[in-house]
Amino acid sequence: MSAFRIERDGDVAVVVFDLPGEPVNKFSTTVIGEFDSVLDALEGDAGVRGVVLISGKPDGFIAGADIEEFLTFTTAEMAAQVAAEGKRRFARIERFRAPVVVAIHGACMGGGLELSLSCRYRIASDHPKTVLALPETQLGLIPGLGGTQRLPRQVGLQLALDMILTGKNVRAKKAAQSGLVEELVHPSILRQVAVRRARELAAGTLVPRAKSRGLIASLLEGNAAGRSIVLRQAANMTAAKARGHYPALPAAIRAIAASYGDAEAVYALESRLFGEMAMTPVSRQLISIFFATTAMKKDPGVAGTAPAPIAVPRMGVLGTGFMGAGIAAVAAQAGVEVRFKDVKVEQVGRGLAAVRDVLKERLKRRQVTKQQFTDQLGLVAGTTTYTGFGNVPLVVEAVFEDLGVKHAVLREVEPLLPPHAIFATNTSTIPIADVAAAAARPERVIGMHFFSPVHKMPLLEVIVTPRTAPDAITTVVAFGRTLGKTVIVVNDSPGFYVNRILAPYLNEAGRLLEEGVAVDTIDRAMLDWGMPVGPITLLDEVGLDVAGKSGAIFHKAFGDRLRPSEAMARVIADGRLGRKNKKGFYRYDERGKRAGVDESVYAFLAPGTARRAMPAAEIQERLALAMVNEAVRCLEEGVIRQARDGDIGAIFGIGFAPFRGGPLRFVDAVGAAELVRRLEALAATHGDRFAPCKRLAAMAASGLRVYDR
Repeated sequence: MSAFRIERDGDVAVVVFDLPGEPVNKFSTTVIGEFDSVLDALEGDAGVRGVVLISGKPDGFIAGADIEEFLTFTTAEMAAQVAAEGKRRFARIERFRAPVVVAIHGACMGGGLELSLSCRYRIASDHPKTVLALPETQLGLIPGLGGTQRLPRQVGLQLALDMILTGKNVRAKKAAQSGLVEELVHPSILRQVAVRRARELAAGTLVPRAKSRGLIASLLEGNAAGRSIVLRQAANMTAAKARGHYPALPAAIRAIAASYGDAEAVYALESRLFGEMAMTPVSRQLISIFFATTAMKKDPGVAGTAPAPIAVPRMGVLGTGFMGAGIAAVAAQAGVEVRFKDVKVEQVGRGLAAVRDVLKERLKRRQVTKQQFTDQLGLVAGTTTYTGFGNVPLVVEAVFEDLGVKHAVLREVEPLLPPHAIFATNTSTIPIADVAAAAARPERVIGMHFFSPVHKMPLLEVIVTPRTAPDAITTVVAFGRTLGKTVIVVNDSPGFYVNRILAPYLNEAGRLLEEGVAVDTIDRAMLDWGMPVGPITLLDEVGLDVAGKSGAIFHKAFGDRLRPSEAMARVIADGRLGRKNKKGFYRYDERGKRAGVDESVYAFLAPGTARRAMPAAEIQERLALAMVNEAVRCLEEGVIRQARDGDIGAIFGIGFAPFRGGPLRFVDAVGAAELVRRLEALAATHGDRFAPCKRLAAMAASGLRVYDR
């Protein structure tokens, strides 16, 4: 069955792309070949004076390439040839005897946007679901179907660089303002207007005009010297951020820079660079993350036949502090009514103000309209009583991290809830079974561990006990996805998964401080390794008091293997909490903006003021392997259900270097035997905390991998 059908509207051929058996349209070598055949048929039809390309899917245009096909590439030359062949066929659209108009509704990604750029005229629906992007660099690739060449010509060099290097989505209104599309229309008339524009183009009564980009942009981009400045700035910023770990970024800049030269030569360069990037280990790891997150969207959270989730049109949030406000805000963004409770009116007021601030940030960035902002804010109602809790199917508790306090609020609210209601605790370390011990219906108690700040961090850990009801699990998993979160299901254990693997990492950073290594030396080493922030910066951001309490819990649960550094306690005793009180390992101004290292903190660390020099590789080895070993131990103990969850949790929860694929993909990349050798060397020098876990040792002995591929 063909992916394309031709529908005639008089002298205009409407080509409908509707990939059989798939929820979205995507390009493969076969699909592009089929489209070439469509052009052959239209080429020979003298009655066709214009062509419209539109999707047959209700809510999407083209999702991009079929990523599965990328894994079949065995050489860079093979990948380059596929890109070159696709480019040749897109060039046919650009030169087609009749004008081709593309009508875009829904996501227009990657190859879909490259196809659109090869058309004569672009119309998009003025709809929230319509977004356009070239996200290839997020997969360690570059656009390979002409995107690095056509996009700068269409929207200008600066916006093209921004779109390609970040892979970010451009919404319909911004696409029209920038000239990425020529026109916006209501979805209901998209096809009708596209047909009309095809006729006008054919008759010569419509001549597309280039969008004005402003005086400064024109001065910079209209000459080689100006373009050189823009490209150099992009290269410097990219290098500072990527630290050499993402080769697709400089490759993309190189391809874009060439876009002002000979067309045939630069298209050949783009194909070659695409082929080279497709074979890098970085791309393979990033593609593995893509497949993992895609699979997780379909995972209900329970094995076997999964019960249908309960609808959650409204919810309760207990605790109006920073975390509670964040949870209430993201729920309101998703259209959920929120009963927001605390014990004092002043606390409720501060919480509502915090919700308003989170929602207003999206308004300032023009991600929502004023009306949408008002509507979302109106979904959150504050209260000091449990009024309205009798009809909420889900309550999330975000009170103080104290078991006694959590038991108290659970006992208060549970009798007031419907029997099917779920009580979710936002604890970060306390075992869910301990919280559920105070419940009359412990099977309705579950963990929902949000990460701070809630509106920015993408991960949600759902923590279950052996007693948790399956429908409670499926409901919370589905609800988490409604909030836009990437959800992993974790079995109950102290610290769960993400904080569990973070504990030895932060502990080891504390020991390096005790040994006299400078704060910024440690942070810089881990930034160079690929972490988004250094471990000492992270401690300041989380709060040293919070880290101290978590450390004590881990030490009690797991013994000396997870014993925190003694220096940390001394720093906390000095009243240093980090950014929250503008006093930590770093200095902060009145607005909370970080300055340099607070040299006075060294008095509580290693004796003396001189800092010990230590190679970055040694720092990285100790910190990274401590985390990786703990991740394998969590897999061994069944804390995580499968390796996929461990990698996604580490990447989305703490920013484990994505190009390394996650801690468990890292095991396979390095090899279990090599990791065991390195851990044993560290254990011989620094103690048993580095001893390889049983599963890792067994893998090394048998030559096994974590993943099959």
